[in-house]
Amino acid sequence: MDAKTGTTRSDAQRANEALAQRYARRRDDRRYQPLQPDVWRLLQDRQRAMLALFARAGWHDLSARRVVEAGCGSGGNLLEMLRLGCAPQNLVGIELLPARQLQARARLPPATGVWLGDAAGMPIEPDSQDLVLLFTVLSSLLEDAAQQRLADALWRWLKPGGAVLCYDLAVANPRNADVRAVAPRRLRQLFPAACLHSRRVTLAPPLARRVCRWHPALYGLLNGIVLLRSHRLTWIEKPPIGPGTAQ
Repeated sequence: MDAKTGTTRSDAQRANEALAQRYARRRDDRRYQPLQPDVWRLLQDRQRAMLALFARAGWHDLSARRVVEAGCGSGGNLLEMLRLGCAPQNLVGIELLPARQLQARARLPPATGVWLGDAAGMPIEPDSQDLVLLFTVLSSLLEDAAQQRLADALWRWLKPGGAVLCYDLAVANPRNADVRAVAPRRLRQLFPAACLHSRRVTLAPPLARRVCRWHPALYGLLNGIVLLRSHRLTWIEKPPIGPGTAQ
């Protein structure tokens, strides 16, 4: 039994099985392939926002940063971190679904760890990670207790001064009951001791697909309207330990 969330191992197992079933219902279509003009615009937009957050934190060299991704999928985000200067041996990806874990293992360098299983149960040392990537994971966890169990694990992993970088839905999708929006208020509940810095990103994908059929440049024009952005990128920082702060 988890004293904070009131969950048991069987509760966590049932939540993971339900998550796997929800992913199995999703179509494996080509709308999310990076060669699609709306998708590469989305990726560029998100990368610019990430770089701005790194600069704001004073992170100008990622080569020594230790990074773990909870829910790494097929490894695309970790490949992006490699391009930004992370060392392969400092990266770890964790994936619940075996097929995706195998894809990530095939795509990433041998020195990068790619683990299969429940991220919240992984044996990662406390205070050992500079950055935890959490991209469209919380929105797929429909149970509050499952969200909290994962958030508690990520928080343990972080060094003081480290951060969870969360990219997730800012607004609910009425056509998809398998996901939920993740509001700033919810992030503050999940990480009550954190300092949060958030920004809306990503032109809503259905709109982006439509306008990019006419011309990709229209993505940037409409993305300038904040209310049309569907996701939020949030820097969730673990406060550094300063002089006189108890450890």
